[in-house]
Amino acid sequence: MPLKLRKTVKQMLAEANAEIETVSAEDALKLRDDPGVVFVDIRDIRELNRDGRIPGAFHAPRGMLEFWVDPESPYYKEIFGSGKKFLFF
Repeated sequence: MPLKLRKTVKQMLAEANAEIETVSAEDALKLRDDPGVVFVDIRDIRELNRDGRIPGAFHAPRGMLEFWVDPESPYYKEIFGSGKKFLFF
């Protein structure tokens, strides 16, 4: 018998999208010097090495993001408890 999910992917995406703000690249650039904002680069390390980095951005590999953000995780990174606004790209 197939397992029935409690929530569909569509429902989870809708919930996530209700919690986030999408910012245009133009608006993000206006925030680059804001001390209350942290740019978080989720690209793979090979992409960073190939394409370069944004100065001052924090690198959090996409595959580790949930672990690094969760304070209960042994991989938690203190920066995510700073109370700042995060711009993921």
